[in-house]
Amino acid sequence: MIFCEGEASEPDYINAVKRLPQVQRNVAVNIEIDPERGVPLTLVERAVARLKSDAEIDECWCVFDVEWPRHHPNLDRALRMAKTNGIKLAISTPCFELWLILHFQDQTAFLDNRTAESLSRRLEGRTGKRIDGSKYLPLRRDASKRAAALVDRHRRDQTVFPNDNPSSTMHELLATIEPSS
Repeated sequence: MIFCEGEASEPDYINAVKRLPQVQRNVAVNIEIDPERGVPLTLVERAVARLKSDAEIDECWCVFDVEWPRHHPNLDRALRMAKTNGIKLAISTPCFELWLILHFQDQTAFLDNRTAESLSRRLEGRTGKRIDGSKYLPLRRDASKRAAALVDRHRRDQTVFPNDNPSSTMHELLATIEPSS
């Protein structure tokens, strides 16, 4: 079960991954989009409630952004609640568009939301929030390597969340859905 705060790019991407034949054969992925475009804490609370009430769910993930320059409120509380309740997190700093950028190029310099969104649109050639997942899927392994390298760099530099800009742990979600990614 994957809970998303975004209503366009995140579900578009995850739905494209769900359509991969190897995923369809091996994994049942359900996406729930927060109808109120809630903050990470709300998303984690919804995931905790669903995990406790539905025995069919093996794993719950929340996909959300940190936002920059002004972070979502209660990020630390959302992280603690997720850890306490076994909810996994795919977090992008500053925003999901960083994950999209990593499909096309390295991105090691700090980004704010506006810059990330603009660069992401330019790299794909789109004008809005909706994405064409088929443009990204062939590049997902490259994006995963780049995202993992960012995580390693922040660990070496001792840069801690939420100041680990840029970063994304979407590669960890992808590895769960499609273990060979």
